[in-house]
Amino acid sequence: MASHRYTHAVVCRIPLSFKTKALGISEEIDFDKAKQQHEEYCKVLRNTGLDVIELPPDENLPNCIFVEDTAVVCNGTVLICRPVHAARQKEVEIIRMIIKRELELPVIEIADPSATIEGGDVLFTGREFFVGLSNCTNEAGARALAAAFPEYPVTPIKIGHTLHIKSLVSVAGPDILCVSEGKESKSVLKRIEQEASFRYQTITVPDDNAANCVYVNGTLIYSAEFPESVKVFEERVDYNKVSVNVSELRKAYGALTCCSILIKKTKYLKKL
Repeated sequence: MASHRYTHAVVCRIPLSFKTKALGISEEIDFDKAKQQHEEYCKVLRNTGLDVIELPPDENLPNCIFVEDTAVVCNGTVLICRPVHAARQKEVEIIRMIIKRELELPVIEIADPSATIEGGDVLFTGREFFVGLSNCTNEAGARALAAAFPEYPVTPIKIGHTLHIKSLVSVAGPDILCVSEGKESKSVLKRIEQEASFRYQTITVPDDNAANCVYVNGTLIYSAEFPESVKVFEERVDYNKVSVNVSELRKAYGALTCCSILIKKTKYLKKL
């Protein structure tokens, strides 16, 4: 079983175009605050022992901060994703280049031209994958993931109008899933429990947006902006934990997992 231990994280700084051109903007974004929040997020990742590779912002790619959707990395192998929005394909090309050049990891490309899959729809528990069938990821995409990682069970889970499965359920610790009290989150958890090859404990938070968290190198990173959910994390989590505020990123469908690709590289590259 994978232990959620990683060596690297790939992130991308925020372009100014994010403020006005990112997909799904719900209200005005304070760019300086968004930048500050993202910098804090990167600092927290570094504090867990990760070597954080920061890509420069690309003004032509307002969503480039959300690197998670471009690739799925497991056991040192990379599946290059295919986001549903064609405009995001350039993001994928950049990540592919960085992974090949900087990390020298083997890359798998999706052969089926009809497949769409985004990393936000791929929930890896360390034992198995659950793939959200959503507006962003289809069954052909789920099959591509299963072909890329045949050593793990891969279970497609239909989700409703929520953007990605990890908006509803995420990993909060060893064999621990975090969900919210929202109807859709509970429904997806029920389907996961019915289909899962393994059993999981759950942490249930009152705020829908607090269900997305990052567990890395023994530390749980969770959202700071929901006081009632913060109380639950403080009460339930007895291992390392730290909160980060990403309120400005949420205004364009952002969340904690969206902003990084976590990678375990068995050998560090020699320093030049």
